[in-house]
Amino acid sequence: MSKIELLAPAGNLERLQVALQYGADAVYMAGKKFGLRAFAENFDEDGLVNAINYAHNLGKKVYVTVNIFANNDDIDALGSYFRYLEQIGADAAIVSDLGVLAVARENAPDLEIHISTQANTCNYSAAKMWQKLGASRIILAREVSLDGIKRIRDEVGSDLELEAFVHGAMCMSYSGRCLLSNFMTGRGANHGECAQPCRWNYYVMEEKRPGELMQLMEDERGSYVFNANDLCMIEYIPQLAAAGISSFKIEGRMKTVNYTATVTKQYREALDRFEADPNSYEFDNYWLEELDKASHRPFSTGFFFGKPTHESQCYDSSVYLRDYGFIGKVIGYDSDKKLVKIEQRNHFKLGETIEIMPPKGKHITLTLSEMFNEDLEPITVAPHPQQTVYIPFDEPIEQNSIMRRK
Repeated sequence: MSKIELLAPAGNLERLQVALQYGADAVYMAGKKFGLRAFAENFDEDGLVNAINYAHNLGKKVYVTVNIFANNDDIDALGSYFRYLEQIGADAAIVSDLGVLAVARENAPDLEIHISTQANTCNYSAAKMWQKLGASRIILAREVSLDGIKRIRDEVGSDLELEAFVHGAMCMSYSGRCLLSNFMTGRGANHGECAQPCRWNYYVMEEKRPGELMQLMEDERGSYVFNANDLCMIEYIPQLAAAGISSFKIEGRMKTVNYTATVTKQYREALDRFEADPNSYEFDNYWLEELDKASHRPFSTGFFFGKPTHESQCYDSSVYLRDYGFIGKVIGYDSDKKLVKIEQRNHFKLGETIEIMPPKGKHITLTLSEMFNEDLEPITVAPHPQQTVYIPFDEPIEQNSIMRRK
């Protein structure tokens, strides 16, 4: 069995660093143009260079999204962009448009091409055609079942890589091809500006009763008829591997550092344990408990075991479940004074019980009995964004460990 890649999102440099430290083999990210996450921070040209160098120094990979549905002006500008990506050492470009693929092949023949989930590849014939056109990997549509993936793998053989989303937000529209946002707000989902109107509350009106709005009731907050649950396949690592998936993809370039670290770490541990001994692999419910600590909607298995039922929709609310909050990260350790150096991200104070999640191993639980500011003066509260705080601890804690509070 080939080693399966764990692929994590990188909305900015900090999240890229955290994703790689917490176990990702590769990250996917976007430049300032031509990607489908316009509201992520994304990377300018210098940022792309720094990110790629950082990952390559760790022996890991970077894939750059160029997956817009391009218009003529986009095509005119893409040739030089692909040449630049090839020059700076991007490991692959992710595309969804035939014209964009043609431009990439012409201008950057040595740059690997991955076909985006936006291309809606649901069958082996489409996968074979993309491969003939020069693609080395297909990011399968989220609507393909495990049986469907297995059939595609059997038909295309081992040379073509198959990537599939295993965790994160689901779209109510087929492979994300949605026009609701464009129609209702002027913000195009397929140009990275989706306003997520599928999460809004709706009313219906009967044709012969104009102006009489009837709420789609589930409770007093309304019914969110398009609000899909989040995907979570961590309990099904053996089935995903048996289907022939080459890369497990985590959704979430717009998500927080806490989300990136928490989700990447759990899938890394589960995948490592499975690959070490598939025959005796047992799922550890601790991984699922940890995933619950990252912001999410209720979990489902998406389309992997057949078409989703009504249980795969969340009807009573579009609010994320946030049982734990991200309050800081470890940025150093003073071994002489036995103090952990924290960069504060959200308010915390003495007396609170917190958890520190390192990149490897179980989380550490402690109650804050002492804290010091950057001048090592005692403090009772840390209210200022990104202030430096020291807390006593007898053992070093790895840099970038996440600090959270229930």
